Amino acid sequence: MDHLESVVPYTGLVPRLWNETIQAHRHEVHAAILDTTWALVSKHGVRSVTMSQIAEKTGIGRATLYRYFPDVEAILLAGHQRHVAGHLEHLAALRDQANDAGERLDAVLQAYALICYHREQGDPELGALVHRREHVAQAQHQLIDLFRDLLIEVAQTGDLRDDLAPEDLASYCLHALAAAGTVASPAAVRGLVTVTLAGLRPPAPTPHHTSAQEQPDMPCHL
Repeated sequence: MDHLESVVPYTGLVPRLWNETIQAHRHEVHAAILDTTWALVSKHGVRSVTMSQIAEKTGIGRATLYRYFPDVEAILLAGHQRHVAGHLEHLAALRDQANDAGERLDAVLQAYALICYHREQGDPELGALVHRREHVAQAQHQLIDLFRDLLIEVAQTGDLRDDLAPEDLASYCLHALAAAGTVASPAAVRGLVTVTLAGLRPPAPTPHHTSAQEQPDMPCHL
């Protein structure tokens, strides 16, 4: 009886360790499928890649591949979701740096503008496939929230215009910087960020022009 009791704690750990190993393996296979598919599509185009090619290049059977994804489009969507999540994590890390709020805002807007720039350099057909999806709209909401929170911090320094709500200004940033996808070079991206930041600052006071009636009387020299 003592012997049996001494075995129980050990056997109780086996299922958890086994499950962790299986989950780790599945994660590796999942990631390999995404990476392989994205590489094949980047090289050959969306319409030229088949599930058989993906299975062969990944080193798994077709039956195994179909247990993970029903078709190529589903793989590409999953890959894009992972890509977007990585961008959001990067932007959040820049937002949470120790710099002052203005510097962090500059860094976040610069990074997002470069994301928009590089996004448009890829395959247009692939972009059309993955960008008209629900997860893209969700990512945009997350971006606006991220921009808004940072703009609220900037507002506390007095360096943000106060005639518009931070959420409206966050939407302005999102749409203004989307234009980075159409500029000619990374240098132009920086210029676009500069213009966007200028639009966020408090407007300069309007100079007071003295009217003719307000002009002081001047001596008349004949």
